[in-house]
Amino acid sequence: MSLSTSGGLSLALCAAISLAITGSAQATTTTGPEVTPAVQHDTLHSLRGVMPRPDDFTKNSHAHPAHRLPFIDGPGNQTDGAVQSGPTGSFAPALGAGFDGVGQGFSGPQGTFTVNSAPPDTNGAVGATQYVQIVNSAFAVFDKSTKAVTYGPVTTNTLWAGFGGPCETDNDGDATVVYDKAAGRWVISQFAVTAAPYYQCVAVSATSDATGAYYRYAFPYGSVFPDYPKMGVWPDAYYETFNMFSGNTFSGAKLCAYNRNAMLSGAAATQQCFQLSTSYGGVLPADLDGATAPPAGSPNYLMNFGSSRLNLWKFHVDWANTANTTLTGPVSIPVASFAAACGGGTCIPQASVSQKLDSLADRLMFRLAYRNFGTHESLVVSHSVAVGTTRRNPYTGVRWYEVRSPGTTPVVYQQSTFSPDTSYRWMGSVAMDKMGDMALGYSVSSSALHPAIRYTGRLGTDALSTMQAENSIIEGLGSQSGNNLSRWGDYSAMTVDPVDDCTFWYTTEYLKSTGSFNWNTRIASFKFPGCL
Repeated sequence: MSLSTSGGLSLALCAAISLAITGSAQATTTTGPEVTPAVQHDTLHSLRGVMPRPDDFTKNSHAHPAHRLPFIDGPGNQTDGAVQSGPTGSFAPALGAGFDGVGQGFSGPQGTFTVNSAPPDTNGAVGATQYVQIVNSAFAVFDKSTKAVTYGPVTTNTLWAGFGGPCETDNDGDATVVYDKAAGRWVISQFAVTAAPYYQCVAVSATSDATGAYYRYAFPYGSVFPDYPKMGVWPDAYYETFNMFSGNTFSGAKLCAYNRNAMLSGAAATQQCFQLSTSYGGVLPADLDGATAPPAGSPNYLMNFGSSRLNLWKFHVDWANTANTTLTGPVSIPVASFAAACGGGTCIPQASVSQKLDSLADRLMFRLAYRNFGTHESLVVSHSVAVGTTRRNPYTGVRWYEVRSPGTTPVVYQQSTFSPDTSYRWMGSVAMDKMGDMALGYSVSSSALHPAIRYTGRLGTDALSTMQAENSIIEGLGSQSGNNLSRWGDYSAMTVDPVDDCTFWYTTEYLKSTGSFNWNTRIASFKFPGCL
């Protein structure tokens, strides 16, 4: 039975915490990582001086849709045990700036973007003075105060112009951008997988200017396909996770650490990696928010989900003596019962078309956001779950968690599934500001609704496991049609401004008109009035 009252949620929360304390699986420690150097590195002295080729956006894209993961949430179709069917308190904070990002017809100093692949894999990050947004095949840089595009759109491999090899010639997508707040640097990466051997191409800016110089690297992965890469910033490394595939056969998640200190100066760098078994996929690395670093020596925390549980690993890297590098875990953290949205597949309806959209509910959604409040450490993350219990309307919601004490005994401090009506909500991303306020962005659709972008949030002082009423970023004016064009996402990004540590920035996709390969994206910001 779904628990929709605050009392029910409290009981479920207490039960989950008790189970987490007493029932966590015994973690094991693995030593002896794979250690491989970047096969190539160099310096791009100025991105501003690199102009795209005129035909860049008219070429066929090599973007690769994410491979399915074979393990989701176990057998059966469990009823969600943490549904918050009614929002509490006031509306989420009022919307601030909102403007279009890279998408069909988007223009900037370097030209006009033409969509030639789907999904867009929309994500972005906010820095000292700029916002960088990246999609599957292109990126752009915006002035944070004026919202004007100052560089772009350009294909993502423009960043590797003159580098040589697949990083320069391929534009295969699955790109991400994160901002290293402690160093004031941008970290942009995408894979090069048109043909084996495969590479992850990583560029670290030399300053806080996203249009300036970059230190560029190519890390090798042989002939095993490194799918769905996701990055997190940590004091001792840039952590990257992959779902590895031999052909179409899942080989397990791969967890890697890149030598951050070396890459901040453009020096030669190595990676240290651990390969997990095929029992584990969709692992995310923790990405540091806020001005307070983790406690000295803290490992990076990595997480995925299993059958009504979260799994947590600790990755401690030693660059001086790789024999001391360890991966410990997983620790199993019980959570309220859930079933993956659409069984992990495709079931999300749209207005005016028969084409349904993919939930991508077989994995946690980017980012796994970490914050050290001094009194406690918190991780927040989300994924898409089934809420409707009838075959006619198996509508979906966004399950979110706050996990505390990851360095000692991790516990679910609060959790709920946001589902205020019978529309389908999915493709979420969540983060916290310096006050402990939380923001959750996501897509919304139904048979009567074109896909829209909305968000909700909660104050740190609100009742545990509750979100406020949702607000709209933009309501879509069209639905995605076409021959089996089901992919949506594959991810979005909620990030926090490093200057005030209060303002949330969210980006994901929508459509201005019904059609195929005509998606648009939106970038929006907002903050809670009490965060100063």
